[in-house]
Amino acid sequence: MNNLYLVVAALWFISCSSNNSNDDKIEYDSTIVNNLPAPQPITFSIDAVYPHDKQAFTQGLQFYNGKLYEGTGEPNQSTLRIVDIKSGTPEKKYLIKDPAIFGEGVTIFNKKIYQLTWENNKIFVYNLDNIFKPVDTLNWQYPGWGLTNDGSKLIISDGTDKLYYVLPDEEKNNMKLLKILSVSDNRGMVDSLNELEYIDGFVYANRWYTNDIVKIDTANGHVIGKINMTGLLQQYAPTDVIKDGDVLNGIAYDSATKKLYITGKNWPKMFEIKLN
Repeated sequence: MNNLYLVVAALWFISCSSNNSNDDKIEYDSTIVNNLPAPQPITFSIDAVYPHDKQAFTQGLQFYNGKLYEGTGEPNQSTLRIVDIKSGTPEKKYLIKDPAIFGEGVTIFNKKIYQLTWENNKIFVYNLDNIFKPVDTLNWQYPGWGLTNDGSKLIISDGTDKLYYVLPDEEKNNMKLLKILSVSDNRGMVDSLNELEYIDGFVYANRWYTNDIVKIDTANGHVIGKINMTGLLQQYAPTDVIKDGDVLNGIAYDSATKKLYITGKNWPKMFEIKLN
């Protein structure tokens, strides 16, 4: 989300949830409210650090056939791009022409690129061989945050604890809702689910305004693991000025190398990591 919209987003969260959690700004309630085990810490090693376009308000990442696809947000700045990982430079970049559009998560499904929008209730569809012209626009009734797929269904987050499993219905220009998965851990519901990545049967999700990526069991919605990425920018970009809204957001997985590419909104760096 854009930090210009923090007040609006905060009010929206209050209306959706009475249990908003924020690692950096809201102290967690340590009370255990169910019988779920606490998420296990997931450690990682950093294999490489690459430049990242600091003007890119990253909302979605997808690694596909050796290429990195990135969706960015902000009104009049929302883009879809194919990025050279090592230089951080877009090889191709499409600026969405409607200045009111706020781009969000992206994924590649059935050889098409899907790009969410935040509050515009639209999902743009592109052919893989041409990111400069959407071939379809589908309607979506909820706010769009993160987007991934499990090979047979799209999975969408809306900033709450919910993950929506859907299929595109191009004849009706909308999304067919198949199921809703509620996400929880030993403290209760886990909201603020943002950018998503599906890896080996689990959904990994950034939690907005935290340094955490949570690992979600898609069979039951339970958070079984947590990656804490506190301090990355302080260590690898100590002289860069990071604004309040420039938070961790962006997960792409290369299934061939088993590596993840991690970045954030307006971050100057992208991290190639391997989970331990």
